[in-house]
Amino acid sequence: MIEPHHPRLPVRRQCALLGLARASYYHRPGPESDENLRLMRVIDETYLAYPFFGSRQMTRWLRRQNYPVNRKRVQRLMRLMGLETIYRKPSLSRKHPSHPVFPYLLRRRVIDRPNQVWATDITYVPIHGGFIYLCAVIDWHSRAVLAWELSNTREASFCVRAVQRAMARYGTPEIFNTDQGCQFTSAEFTQPLLAAGVKLSMDGKGRCLDNVFVERLWRTVKHDEIYLKATARRSKPRPTSRSSSASTTSSGPTASTIATAGLHATGSLPPRPARRPQRLNSPRSSANNPTRAGEELRPSPRAPSLILT
Repeated sequence: MIEPHHPRLPVRRQCALLGLARASYYHRPGPESDENLRLMRVIDETYLAYPFFGSRQMTRWLRRQNYPVNRKRVQRLMRLMGLETIYRKPSLSRKHPSHPVFPYLLRRRVIDRPNQVWATDITYVPIHGGFIYLCAVIDWHSRAVLAWELSNTREASFCVRAVQRAMARYGTPEIFNTDQGCQFTSAEFTQPLLAAGVKLSMDGKGRCLDNVFVERLWRTVKHDEIYLKATARRSKPRPTSRSSSASTTSSGPTASTIATAGLHATGSLPPRPARRPQRLNSPRSSANNPTRAGEELRPSPRAPSLILT
């Protein structure tokens, strides 16, 4: 880019035109010292054993091994070797710059019937040696999970399969809500829904509560089932006697784990759960509510058992 023997432009002028300091042009990086090479060898061996070590933990560990280093030095060497700690990264739902984004249609909307609004999302399920992705389609009115799919990649195809299964069994929704992830903004996902006359709705950027029912489902699936039972292997879900059709083409956590967590795959939509009865000592009890004074307080019924296909 810079011609040191240019007949009309000296090096100083060329550097000024490029916005480059002359010291940067003349600088020739030297090789790492023997001490740094030994330190990089130790860092590499430590990272293989503890890939969750960042620069802070790596610095503390090296100091305990009598290596006089500071964090800046460790950061530079780890960056030079291309080492990065394993951690949960933000901004997993990134939209593709060329994909269209649809407005959010559910603000202040009353949801009073099934198939009025469906929603979907993707989460990851930790397993031994890695993780897999889980996609679920739910009905906002009944909170029922209509279909779900597992995949070891984040391609849009397994999300499309989940939607197709749900529509084949339960019909076509009026509105379909998703986040702005590239899977849900792709033509592979949006075009079949638009062709079926479905209105597309997408969460606002950074607004996880716009799709709160799916987020609450992930909490139930993970904290009540997967994290407690520590799913360690990918096993194929077994079909039940009530359905002979294959449920998924991807392997993942056991079917019983997901079924217990509340993932529905067959059967009609269960009724909306009854409201929890008021406490007798509550200021909103039947004594203060004449319209319900004669009603008998009963515990809310348990959700019906669900069958996987």
